[in-house]
Amino acid sequence: MSVAAVAAVAADRSVCAPLPVLGRDVRVPLVTGGEVDYAALDYAASAPALQRVWDDVAAYAPYYGSVHRGAGYLSQLSTDLFENSRRTIAEFLGCRADDQVVFTRSTTDSLNLLAAALPQGTRVFVFETEHHASLLPWEQRADVAVTYLNAPRTPQQAVDTLEKALAEREPYGPALVCVTGASNVTGELWPVRELASAAHAHGARIVLDAAQLVPHHPVDLAELDADWVAFSGHKLYAPFGAGVLAGRADWLQAAAPYLAGGGASRKVSRRTDGGVDIEWHTTAARHEAGSPNVIGAYAIASACQALTEAGFPELIAREQDLIDRVRAGLAEVPEVQVLSLFGADAARVGVLSFVVEGWNSSHFAAALSAEYGIGVRDGLFCAHPLVRTLLGTDPQDPGECGAPEAAPGERSLNAIRVSFGVGTPDEHVDRFLRAVTELVTNGATWNYRTEDGRCVPARSAD
Repeated sequence: MSVAAVAAVAADRSVCAPLPVLGRDVRVPLVTGGEVDYAALDYAASAPALQRVWDDVAAYAPYYGSVHRGAGYLSQLSTDLFENSRRTIAEFLGCRADDQVVFTRSTTDSLNLLAAALPQGTRVFVFETEHHASLLPWEQRADVAVTYLNAPRTPQQAVDTLEKALAEREPYGPALVCVTGASNVTGELWPVRELASAAHAHGARIVLDAAQLVPHHPVDLAELDADWVAFSGHKLYAPFGAGVLAGRADWLQAAAPYLAGGGASRKVSRRTDGGVDIEWHTTAARHEAGSPNVIGAYAIASACQALTEAGFPELIAREQDLIDRVRAGLAEVPEVQVLSLFGADAARVGVLSFVVEGWNSSHFAAALSAEYGIGVRDGLFCAHPLVRTLLGTDPQDPGECGAPEAAPGERSLNAIRVSFGVGTPDEHVDRFLRAVTELVTNGATWNYRTEDGRCVPARSAD
């Protein structure tokens, strides 16, 4: 289908997104003059907050009180809200009866918490294709061995690679597999259930990085047979900087508290020798020291409820339509190469990365923003090994997340990522495809320069 045909089809359908988000009416200036509605196509970095989430938080805000800390009415109300949010999220994730839901700051924080809780001598298996949040935390433990697995080129190869690595591990002891549910670079879905089966068959456990999966697809811990799942609220249309680690309690209960302080301890008493004896909680509170982020937790629970009520089957079908349209539109431009591990027909969420022949990726992204009001991301997406593999570059080539590596028009190690979700109107996708075609065909109408590591519009078009 041509870009023109896609646009014609779009004209016959509603341009409204399934769920309204904040910022949908924000106007931004163009360097060429005038203003346009901002097209937020960087959901994979941070999705805009759902209007429903914002309204729920605003309704609660006057009743804000300290959680687990006070006898007053507002403290009790806030405590109930906080713990009810935990239950809502557990239901959303299909948690088992003995699973724990621990509130953290983010996916990164969740996986660092799990890394800190690993039994001594654990061997971790992680594909080089992971986001740095799930690639790097294990390196912080000197008593944990990490095996990095090469990027697979099919879902079955991923399972086979893991099977072989687990079968060959020595010594045989505690093991953990860390895998993404959907790539933050390609959007491709990983065979989580099959990988979990392989892990358990070899006596290993598995943690799912669902940061890019949970906003787009239902995640059921019991159905996937995963041991833990980690994700961030800001990817799930919930602002305020909270995250979740949910899953098996035993390793978490046996580990030292992630942070030492109030809330994590049940009892502290002085000893006769002058020291202190500490009795730590065995519940999720063990790893939630300090005053909890009740607004962040409630925002995540509100987003979970909104997505559940909207219906994932309908949301997935609508997003798949957008994915098909973006892929069809980009396929019309020969200079565009879409990056993929598993091939063009692989199932994916609304995340696609690409490079454009003859363009520095940062220059192209800057032109999309300055001349069309479209926000995408350029760089290595905090998944440096994966992007370098997809681009076929030397692992030692320089590269920095988000910074241009060459002047406009020169070779770049970076890529461009477009991502979208439940708040994306049809018009944003149509404008993006039109902008790509026009930039490749006619070039940018403005001059650009590098400033503080970013490609930005020059002061004039001359």
